[in-house]
Amino acid sequence: MDKPPPDMIAVLRHQLLAWYDAHARQLPWRVPPAEGQAGRRPDPYHVWLSEIMLQQTGVVTVKPYFAAFLARYPKLEDLAAAPLDDVLGLWAGLGYYARARNLHAGAKAAAAMGGFPASLTGLLAIKGIGPYTAAAVAAIAFDLPHVPVDGNVERVLSRLWLIEAALPAAKPIFRDAASKFEDPHRPGDFAQAIMDLGATICTPRNHACGLCPWSGSCAAYANGSAADYPKKQAKKAKLVRFGVAFVYLDPNGVLVRRRPNEGLLGGMLEVPNLAWRDTPYKKTEMVTSEMDPEATWIEGEVVRHVFTHFELRMRVFTIYTANIKSLDGYHHLALGALATAALPSLMQKIIASGQRALDLASNP
Repeated sequence: MDKPPPDMIAVLRHQLLAWYDAHARQLPWRVPPAEGQAGRRPDPYHVWLSEIMLQQTGVVTVKPYFAAFLARYPKLEDLAAAPLDDVLGLWAGLGYYARARNLHAGAKAAAAMGGFPASLTGLLAIKGIGPYTAAAVAAIAFDLPHVPVDGNVERVLSRLWLIEAALPAAKPIFRDAASKFEDPHRPGDFAQAIMDLGATICTPRNHACGLCPWSGSCAAYANGSAADYPKKQAKKAKLVRFGVAFVYLDPNGVLVRRRPNEGLLGGMLEVPNLAWRDTPYKKTEMVTSEMDPEATWIEGEVVRHVFTHFELRMRVFTIYTANIKSLDGYHHLALGALATAALPSLMQKIIASGQRALDLASNP
C-alpha cells in the first residue's frame, strides 16, 4: 500500500475518535471516553487481565470470568499470591489454558516489579505478554502512542486501504500500516476505537458500512469489495485425533490426576485416558492398567472437542463402584467440587458423558 499523507491520517483519526466518543462500547474494564479525557486512567491490572482473557475469546464469554477474577483477586498482588490451582480452577471453561498459567506467572512478575511497567519494552518482558497485548496495555493503561493490531484492526485496515497481502503471513505489513496512526493525542481511546469499529461495524459478515465513520475514505466500500477482505491464506484441513477416556465414579466423586504443567491443557485435571493419536483405538488396545479387564465397563458415546489445530474424538468408558480404588498418580475429586476444580471443558464433557451413560444403564 502507498504511504497515506499525514493530513489524511489526521482526518481519519479525528473521524474515528468522534465516532468513538458517541458510540464506545461499555465494558467493565474500560474507562468511558469522556472520563478518560477528564483525566481518569484505567487500572493497568484490569486492562492486562481483560486483554489476556480476550485472546481468542469473545467479549460476551469473557465478561463473567473477568468479574469472577476481580471478585476473587481484586488487586494484582492478590492474583500473584494465589495458588496456581485456584487460578486454573477459576479459569476452567475459558479455554487455551496456557493463558491461565501465563496469567499467574505474569502477575507474580509484575507484582515483583511493583506494578506494570509503563513502557512497551518493560511489558514485553513479562511472561504471557506478546506484541499485541503489550501495545494494548501501553496505549490503554498508560496512554502511550502505540496501536495494537488484532483481527478486528487487520480487517478494518485491509478494507480501508485494500491490503492484498494474505494473513497470517502478512501480519508485519498490518503492524506497519497500523503504526501510521500512532499519535500522542488520545492513543488509548484510538486503540479502543479501532477495535470497536471492527467488532461492531466493520465485521466479517453483515458489515454496516453505512454507519462507518471511515466509509468516505474506505477503498473497499467504494468498490463494493468489503466482503473480500482481509485476504486469508488457504486453511489446511483440521486434523482428527483419537483417544479413550475412563471415568471412575463412586457416589461421591470421580478419579482424576494432574496433567504436566507444560503442553496442551497443562496443569489441569484429567480422568484416566489413553494417549491421543492419529488413528482410532481397537478394543484390544483399550485393555490397559487403567482399564481393569475384570471390571464391568459401560461403553458410552464419543465426545468430540475442537482445539485450535485439531479435533479430538474420545471414546468414553464408565465404571461405578461403591468406593473408587486409588490408581497410582490419581486422587479422588468430590462431585461437589467439579464446578470449581481445574477441569478443562474437555474433561467436564467427558465426566458428564460418563454420568449420562451410567444413568442410561441404570434406567434402561
